[in-house]
Amino acid sequence: MIKSISNAEITLKKIKGDDLLPLWHIAYGREEPEWMKWNGPYFKDPVYTWEAFQKLSANYLNNEFRYGIFVNEQIIGIVSAYYEDNDIEKWLEIGIVLYDESIWGRNIGTRAMKLWINHLFGIINLPHIGFTTWSGNLGMIHLGQKIGMTEEGRIRKVRFWQNQYWDSVKFGILRDEWSELDWRD
Repeated sequence: MIKSISNAEITLKKIKGDDLLPLWHIAYGREEPEWMKWNGPYFKDPVYTWEAFQKLSANYLNNEFRYGIFVNEQIIGIVSAYYEDNDIEKWLEIGIVLYDESIWGRNIGTRAMKLWINHLFGIINLPHIGFTTWSGNLGMIHLGQKIGMTEEGRIRKVRFWQNQYWDSVKFGILRDEWSELDWRD
């Protein structure tokens, strides 16, 4: 099985035990992480203590559907995938989180997502891959557009955050469409 996927300065690879503490530090080592304001903030996910994060470590280690994003050998985020339809395994959703906001806007997320989608289409025989975000996350919407995904759906005013309603926005791409794109840098 593939252990790492690389492109220029970015490497996607399975998360190992040695990666957990650095991952926790960048993800949860601050009281109010900036990334949590954009990654489905309406779900009100907790900021995990190191002890609580360690209990979740089985979800991260050696997981085919959760890779670390590494730049210069340092973990800076994760890419993930899950089946929206659970055991049926025909509807794959993906995600990405760059925990360190100082690297936002440097095209790292775009390049990492291209690598991830290409990898997933290479190992899974499905016709479609997609993600869901919210209308306030303009960075994620831009990423989807930039890599050639189509806005496939918008459920208006269903995400409540900051005392207002936001749209839920669904992006996707078909295998045939992806194979026609130049997904390399």
